[in-house]
Amino acid sequence: QVQLVESGGGLVQAGGSLRLSCAASGRFFVINDMGWYRLGPGKQRELVAVIGSGGSTNYLNSVKGRFTISRDNAKNTVYLQMNSLKPEDTAVYYCNAKVRVGFLSHESDYWGQGTQITVSS
Repeated sequence: QVQLVESGGGLVQAGGSLRLSCAASGRFFVINDMGWYRLGPGKQRELVAVIGSGGSTNYLNSVKGRFTISRDNAKNTVYLQMNSLKPEDTAVYYCNAKVRVGFLSHESDYWGQGTQITVSS
């Protein structure tokens, strides 16, 4: 079984910074894309940032230039550095990993437990 454990959420003032981490553990063959989603109050879930196993990245337009996603493949960990935070970034942030648990397995989605980010104005 694959587990994703997140850390790093909290309360911050507008303009501040936070860094999220998400570590994958368990038995698996390979982790492909890793990313961060968020669910804000009264909003639909949105993909914030994603990073491929080779390091290619994609970002939600509203976070470009402020957020940076990175990963350490040796540690099976993905990070999200969030700078210049805005109140509209307030949400529960979920880590996602697309994992093949075996050589012949299809890719499956795994999720972290979610971490609350609250940005005060």
